[in-house]
Amino acid sequence: MTGQSGWMGLLRGLLGLSLPLWQAALRHRLRRGKETPQSLDQKLMRRPAQRPAGPLIWGHAVGVGEAQALVGLFALLAERLPAHQFLITTTARTSAQALASGLPPRCLHQFAPIDTPATTRAFLDHWQPSLALWCEMDLWPCLLRATAEREIPRVLVNARLTAGSLQRKLRLRPFHAALLGEFDRLYAQDDTSARGLLALGAPAARGKVAGTIKALARPLPCDAADWARWQPICEQRPVWLAASSHAGEEAAVLQAHRLLREEHPTALLIIAPRYPLRGPEVAALAAGTGAVGLRSQGDAVIPEHATNVAATIGEKGLWYRLAGVAFVGGSLVNVGGHNPFEPLALGCRVLHGPQVHNFASSYVALGEDGFTQQVSTPEEIASAVRPAWQEGRSPPLENWRGAQGAMQMVDELALMAGQG
Repeated sequence: MTGQSGWMGLLRGLLGLSLPLWQAALRHRLRRGKETPQSLDQKLMRRPAQRPAGPLIWGHAVGVGEAQALVGLFALLAERLPAHQFLITTTARTSAQALASGLPPRCLHQFAPIDTPATTRAFLDHWQPSLALWCEMDLWPCLLRATAEREIPRVLVNARLTAGSLQRKLRLRPFHAALLGEFDRLYAQDDTSARGLLALGAPAARGKVAGTIKALARPLPCDAADWARWQPICEQRPVWLAASSHAGEEAAVLQAHRLLREEHPTALLIIAPRYPLRGPEVAALAAGTGAVGLRSQGDAVIPEHATNVAATIGEKGLWYRLAGVAFVGGSLVNVGGHNPFEPLALGCRVLHGPQVHNFASSYVALGEDGFTQQVSTPEEIASAVRPAWQEGRSPPLENWRGAQGAMQMVDELALMAGQG
């Protein structure tokens, strides 16, 4: 039982006994509001979504960022493959909520099945994909092996490994080697991740560096009625945004806003905290800047507001459209930074702190090409916002050289799907 097939067989055998545990865990999550009857049924393959006719490409992602990245990828594949249907699976409700209004043509969402032999067989029987994609490193043994047994082409896209995650995975190298050996192709985000995949036992001949597919992100949607209410007021004012901020960052952002309002007294700061439940806390911090609105309590922006705390889910498309410049959070504290491609897709100039290891190579390349700017202090933030207001929106993201590898990957996937 030392080879890859032995490891996969052992894992599938253990997971085959886990159905009662899965069911109990899902019922517990349902009671806590972390599942819905629909998500429970789909994860157990009791009432899957209806499959449309025609060849189908399936992609799996775990988080909101990865799911949105698949949306961008599938939008481009849909242009190249007009006869194909598309399916995105996720595990979390937040990912499903984020996808609710922004799916590309001919694309459906369903919750991923629990990883047991029976549910994965039922999933593949129902959906019959002609090409299967996994985004980043959310790999489930039963689902991956069952897909391989049906000889469905399997591709890992957007793979990313930091030094820390690689060291943790190396402790179970045979397990990860068995999983990675199931893929026909593996696209890494950068050279560091590509070397990490090799260290874990990925077949060298199947690997390639393609950059991040998050560079292919489509503009996030926004509600037309909300835009109609906010835009007339905001267009008369200099507006900037603090997106996905964390505790410890709002104080610096608010101090920068005070400096900006000394020169621009009508300036408006919109703060969209990473965790909406922090809305009242952030609003209390902002009281020193002037009048404050709290979006989660139904407050709309009014001319008297100096700051509006947008503690909501699924509205970043609105905030990026209203603000010409955004500070992307998680980067002044040790979180690792958040996705710069969402604001850039809407022409929003991006500022960030020094701690961006989650997107290290992307931020370096984007900074070199003038798409992003690093800041560390309130004074630096204010000094970067002022010229951004004057310069207007950023250049189109498709012109960025870092997107070229991802676009080549799209062409290769389209060719693979067309041959299937």
